[in-house]
Amino acid sequence: IKKCLYSNDSCCCYLKEEDYPGAIQLCLECQKAASTFKHYSCISELNSKLQDTLEQIEEQLDVALSKICKNFDINHYTKVQQAYRLLGKTQTAMDQLHMHFTQAIHNTVFQVVLGYVELCAGNTDTKFQKLQYKDLCTHVTPDSYIPCLADLCKALWEVMLSYYRTMEWHEKHDNEDTASASEGNNMIGTEETNFDRGYIKKKLEHGLTRIWQDVQLKVKTYLLGTDLSIFKYDDFIFVLDIISRLMQVGEEFCGSKSEVLQESIRKQSVNYFKNYHRTRLDELRMFLENETWELCPVKSNFSILQLHEFKFMEQSRSPSVSPSKQPVSTSSKTVTLFEQYCSGGNPFEIQANHKDEETEDVLASNGYESDEQEKSAYQEYDSDSDVPEELKRDYVDEQTGDVPVKSVSRETLKSRKKSDYSLNKVNAPILTNTTLNVIRLVGKYMQMMNILKPIAFDVIHFMSQLFDYYLYAIYTFFGRNDSLESTGLGLSSSRLRTTLNRIQESLIDLEVSADPTATLTAAEERKEKVPSPHLSHLVVLTSGDTLYGLAERVVATESLVFLAEQFEFLQPHLDAVMPAVKKPFLQQFYSQSQLPVNYANQFTGLWLVKPLIMNRCCSSWLM
Repeated sequence: IKKCLYSNDSCCCYLKEEDYPGAIQLCLECQKAASTFKHYSCISELNSKLQDTLEQIEEQLDVALSKICKNFDINHYTKVQQAYRLLGKTQTAMDQLHMHFTQAIHNTVFQVVLGYVELCAGNTDTKFQKLQYKDLCTHVTPDSYIPCLADLCKALWEVMLSYYRTMEWHEKHDNEDTASASEGNNMIGTEETNFDRGYIKKKLEHGLTRIWQDVQLKVKTYLLGTDLSIFKYDDFIFVLDIISRLMQVGEEFCGSKSEVLQESIRKQSVNYFKNYHRTRLDELRMFLENETWELCPVKSNFSILQLHEFKFMEQSRSPSVSPSKQPVSTSSKTVTLFEQYCSGGNPFEIQANHKDEETEDVLASNGYESDEQEKSAYQEYDSDSDVPEELKRDYVDEQTGDVPVKSVSRETLKSRKKSDYSLNKVNAPILTNTTLNVIRLVGKYMQMMNILKPIAFDVIHFMSQLFDYYLYAIYTFFGRNDSLESTGLGLSSSRLRTTLNRIQESLIDLEVSADPTATLTAAEERKEKVPSPHLSHLVVLTSGDTLYGLAERVVATESLVFLAEQFEFLQPHLDAVMPAVKKPFLQQFYSQSQLPVNYANQFTGLWLVKPLIMNRCCSSWLM
C-alpha cells in the first residue's frame, strides 16, 4: 500500500529518465495492487490518480514516438516499443507513427523553405509563416534556390532514413521473437503476437509508398515554384543532379520510378532547354560570322572524350544515378545509398564542382605536340652549326666592298621549324574554333540527356539543329553560287538539295524584319529559327592570289567531315539514352544520310572543285 501511495513520484522520476517501460510497469503493478486493496478508502482515490498518470505517460510516449521520425535512435525506439507492448497498443503505436512521419515531412519542408525565404527577405516579418507551402516556394530567390533545394533533400533524406531504420528494427526483432516463440508453449500469446507482427509489417510496407509520394509532391511543388530558365547551365545541371539523386533514393526506398518528379523536372527542363538552345544558336551564328576558317592546332591524338564536357561518358552509369556523384563500386554487389549512409553522412551534401581538377590537354603548344618537343626544336636551332658561314658575317669586306649579309633571326628559324612540323602533322584532325565550340555544346546537351532521359528526344532534336546549321553555313559560305543555281549546275546531288531545303525551311529565318500583320503562330515559328549567317569580310574567296580561298575551303569542309564523324561516334551513346518509344526517330535521323561521314565527304569535292573552276573560268574570260 505504501508503494502505491508513492507511485506517482516514482513515475515522474522514470519519465524524466525517459524510462517509459519502467513507468508503465510501475503503474500497472500499482493498479493491480489497488484492485486487491480497493476496500481501503485511500486506495480507491489512488486508483483514479494512477489512471490519470497512465494517460499522462501515453501522451509523453506519443511525443517520444514522434522524435523517431527525424533522428532514429535504436535505444530510444526500443524503450518506446516496449512501453507500447506493455500497454497492449502496438498497432495503435504503428498508426500513430505513420501520422507522425506524414507530419514530419510537412513540417520539415516548410521550416527549411521558410528559413531561406526569411533570410533573403532580410526582416523578421511573420507574414511568411502564414503562407501556404506552395505560395512560400514562390518567394525563394534564384541565388538561394540551389542551397535551399539541397537542404530540403537533406532533411527529407533524414526522414526517409529514419523510416528505413525503423523497418530494419522491426525485421530484426521479428526474427528474434519468432525464434523465442518456437521455444515456448504459450500458443494463445504467440497467435496474438503473430497477428500484431503481421499488421505492423503490412503497415510499414504500405507506408513506404505513401511516404515517398508525400516527398515527391513536396519537392515537385518546390521545383515548379521558380522559373529555372534564367539559371546558368552549370546551376541547372546541379539541380538535375540533385533531383536525379533523389529519384535514386526513391527507387531504393520503395522501387518507385518517381513519375511525379520526372514529369515536374521534365517540364522545367524542356522550358529551360528551349531558351538555352535558342541562345546557343545565336552564339553559333556569331562564331560562324567571325570565323576565319583557320586550322585550330589540336594534337594528333585529339579525341572529344578529352574535353570536360564528355568526361561523364568515361564511366558507365545506372539510368537513375547522378552523373557526377555516383560512387565507383569495385565489387559486384551494388551498395545502396541507405546502406552507404546509414551510419552517417548525407547523399545530398553539396560538394565543390571538381570538373576542373584535371585540366584539358588537347591543343598543340605553338604548333608542337608537347612542350618538350618545342624546347627540343628551339635548342636545335640555337646552334649555329646549320647556318652557312656567309650568313654569320656581320662586317663589310674591305677588299670586295660587299654589303654585309644580315643573319637570319632566330624567330624566323623557329617559324620555319614550326611550319615544317605543321605540314608533317598529317594525322591531326582538321577543325576550327567554331567546330570545337559545337562539339562542346554537343557534350553539354548529352550531359543533360544523361541525367534526365525523358527529355532525350528534345535534346537530340536540338543537337541535330547544331549540325544542320553548321552544314548550311558552310554551304552558304563556300558552296552556293547564285549564278549557277538557276542552271542546275550549283548542286548535282538531289539528296543534298533536299537536305538543304529542309534545313532552310525548318531552321533558317529568311525574313529581315517581323511582319506586324503576321499571326501569333507565325511569330512563334520565327522565334524557333535563326537568321542565315554571313561570311566574315576577312575571308577573301575572289582573289587568285589566295587560290580563291582554297585553304579556307579545305579547312571548312574537312571540319564538317570531322564533325560528322563525331556524330557517328556518338550514335551508340545517343541510342542508349533515347526512350524506347522514341528510338525510331533516332534511327530515322541517321538513316536519312544527314550525318554519316561518307555523305559529308561528298560535299568536299562539290564545294571545293566547282567554285574554284568557275572562278578560274570567269577570271580567264575577263582577261
